[in-house]
Amino acid sequence: MSRPERPVPPPFEGDDRLITAVITAGFLVALVVLLIVRDQLPAADRWWIWVAAFGTALGIFGLAYVPHLKRSRERTAARQRAAQVTSAHQGAGYHSVGYHSATDIMATDVPAPDIPAPDISAPDIPAGDTAQGPHG
Repeated sequence: MSRPERPVPPPFEGDDRLITAVITAGFLVALVVLLIVRDQLPAADRWWIWVAAFGTALGIFGLAYVPHLKRSRERTAARQRAAQVTSAHQGAGYHSVGYHSATDIMATDVPAPDIPAPDISAPDIPAGDTAQGPHG
């Protein structure tokens, strides 16, 4: 008898700032301890001080950068969702301005003018006319 398969649960999402702060605090403690015992370390092992200093500096940078990165990813996801909605509206015959990256304006931010949707059911070219261009 086989056991029924359970669905895979979604992954846990950790608190990025807490994780970064704990690791940074660990590097800071290591830096302080290594600076205290610096004279007792052999000359060949003093490079560990630089490892702890770099880890502390990188952690402080991470504490400042991670929130910026998360906000940026949220804005990008919102733009993509808006672009999908906009493209769905364009397919349905709505007029839309679209996204302009230079100004960060979304189609939903600009009111659409009262322009009727073009009638695409009737052909624009008469039956006997052919489009050959200027050199015919």
